[in-house]
Amino acid sequence: MRVPVPVWVCSLGAALLAAGRSLPRLRLSYRELVGTNRSVLFFGHRGVLGFRSLYLDEYRDRLFIGGKDVLYSLLLDRTNEDAREIYWPPLPGQTEECFWKGKDAGTDCANYIRVLHPYNRTHLLACGTGAFHPVCAFVYVGHRGEHVFSLDPASVESGRGRCPHEPGRAFASTVIGGELYAGLTADFLGRDPGIFRSTGTRSALRTEVDQSLLSDPKFVAAHLIPDNNDRDNDKAYFFFTEKVVEADSKEPTIISRVARVCVNDAGGQRVLVNKWSTFNKARLLCSVPGPGGIDTHFDELEDVFLLRTKDGKSPEIYALFSTVSHVFQGSAVCVYRMADIREVFNGPFAHRESPQHQWGAYEGRVPYPRPGVCPSKTTNQPRRQYGTTKDFPDEVLHFARAHPLMYQPVYPWHRRPLLLKTDLPHRLRQLVVDRVEAEDGQHDVLFLGTDAGSVLKVVVLQKTSSAATEEVVLEELQVFKKPVPITQMEISVKRQMLYVGSSLGVAQVRLHQCESYGTACAECCLARDPYCTWDGTACTHHQPYGKRRHRRQDIRHGNPVHQCLDQNLTVDDFESVEEKVLYGAEDNSTFLECVPRSPQASVQWFVQRPPDEQRNEVKTDERILQTEQGLLFRRLQRQDAGIYYCKTLEHGFTQTVAKTALEVPKTWYKDIMHLISSQSSRRVEEYCARLWCGSSRPHHRKSKLAQGKRGLGSVDVAKKARAAKPHSERKRVPRQATAP
Repeated sequence: MRVPVPVWVCSLGAALLAAGRSLPRLRLSYRELVGTNRSVLFFGHRGVLGFRSLYLDEYRDRLFIGGKDVLYSLLLDRTNEDAREIYWPPLPGQTEECFWKGKDAGTDCANYIRVLHPYNRTHLLACGTGAFHPVCAFVYVGHRGEHVFSLDPASVESGRGRCPHEPGRAFASTVIGGELYAGLTADFLGRDPGIFRSTGTRSALRTEVDQSLLSDPKFVAAHLIPDNNDRDNDKAYFFFTEKVVEADSKEPTIISRVARVCVNDAGGQRVLVNKWSTFNKARLLCSVPGPGGIDTHFDELEDVFLLRTKDGKSPEIYALFSTVSHVFQGSAVCVYRMADIREVFNGPFAHRESPQHQWGAYEGRVPYPRPGVCPSKTTNQPRRQYGTTKDFPDEVLHFARAHPLMYQPVYPWHRRPLLLKTDLPHRLRQLVVDRVEAEDGQHDVLFLGTDAGSVLKVVVLQKTSSAATEEVVLEELQVFKKPVPITQMEISVKRQMLYVGSSLGVAQVRLHQCESYGTACAECCLARDPYCTWDGTACTHHQPYGKRRHRRQDIRHGNPVHQCLDQNLTVDDFESVEEKVLYGAEDNSTFLECVPRSPQASVQWFVQRPPDEQRNEVKTDERILQTEQGLLFRRLQRQDAGIYYCKTLEHGFTQTVAKTALEVPKTWYKDIMHLISSQSSRRVEEYCARLWCGSSRPHHRKSKLAQGKRGLGSVDVAKKARAAKPHSERKRVPRQATAP
């Protein structure tokens, strides 16, 4: 029995599909990116890079890469030159032990470098899987201006609780004050998830082994975000998903979370010893409001990017989500403000009597200091001094253990996604953002990495009168030749570069290539790329503080009529395009090609039948079809002859992009059939000269068709005659011109 789909589900699914459809204005293949030097790739020196980690060090102008049994240091100015390498395989016997424990010797039993963080002025902290024996060490990288790269053997130690055992297991980490904060699964079998602090001089901390704290989590990102100028209030934030079972459901549901701990947390004195005493978590919501108050949720958190602000305390948090349902598959980007996140953590705690009960807001007395706050000047009172969490009363720690979850969720800005994509054949995996200063204000450009080796470059425009947005997909870049998932991306605003990592290698991709949009002012303006502007002679990189005299740019509207009237704006006079001639055979199929310069443009066809000067729109039906590539006549008729104009319309700007004179010769079939039975090569030559050149004079040179006839039968001659013209295009030749 088929269960009917509710009407609201269908209408919401259709609305999402309509909202998510947007074609890129420019598609660049792998070959085009490499051929134009927009992309430079690094595949390592050992044949297989096995990429797992990336650290962009703009202070030293270096790129550090972690792969399979290897570390690389690359100079940003010369990505493929003077690369330094550290070979770091597992210890003797560990590969064999990994294999005998049931792991794959080719893909699992190696040392995949998964942790790469700056530790101090001269060293990096690096950790690898070590063939399921995690290991960490310090790597000497020297001072600025040096290119040294060596691993300190004396610093090698166990990486348990710092690096995952598995090469592909999701985890997140960051270094704060010389200590590593990591969210990961810390055992061989993958059953011990937690948030850990290690490496520093203080005793290690971790979360308790309790499903109410972390239930099958998938960690995505970890960041230090200060609350204020008091360093004692600094907190580490973790973004992850977990599987929870609600009271009214038997199946686990994926929920996205944000959690935080105090950097100066030291655990409890009698309760929560060597455990986090300030751990809190809240739900991250990213949903689309639907009819009847029912939302469509994007719950699978894929990536998080912090767009930093000048003060560092209020970054804008961009989060990439995905969802899979019976109605649609799609992705969404939601933006969160730190003020909203802090408000939720300062709000009511969640509480329920048992797993069979629903969650509600805790209404009892909350002990002091409030669970989750850091010991600092804020919490200290004249008679209550708390220098460390070990000074917190046991009542506070018991409450913190029993109430880790906040009741209110964190809603995104405007309570809706900034971006929706429901029309993609691939899943979005990675996200970085650049805030670009354009002529008409600031615009956020999103770079979205897919699981097929491509990157989408999108600008989201905020409508001035409402919270609604308009997305413009500027480019689709096929960064890797094979359709492999993109696993990490870093952006260098200083160098205007994007660094993209996959299992194949690492690519350095320029953020823009303005000349690709075209050579006219109108084409540059229609691109709506904040990085690009018309400077009076070419489409070039926009310099916010450069000369303004000749700059033409309109990101919000992309209106070339207003921007380019005094420039080389293409005039739509039907005669600005070179005319091509196409000969078609009556009752046969014929195709008129027209590929618009932008897939975002709509296409219209017009026809003029001389001597009539009027141009009429082509009426399509079962016999005449309009396709994405042009106009198809399924069965050509004599009255179809005429001059056809292909016009495109984009943002109110119309231009003619193709002009084709279609001719349908009257005696085509009769003449061909007559030629088949002819044994005279001269007659064939005269016919071809008359048909192609309009001249009855014999050719003074023998044609290739006539030369080849001596050794061919009449059927072969007919094949060559049929292939000679009906489906090819030639420029119109003066009537008395000599045949080729």
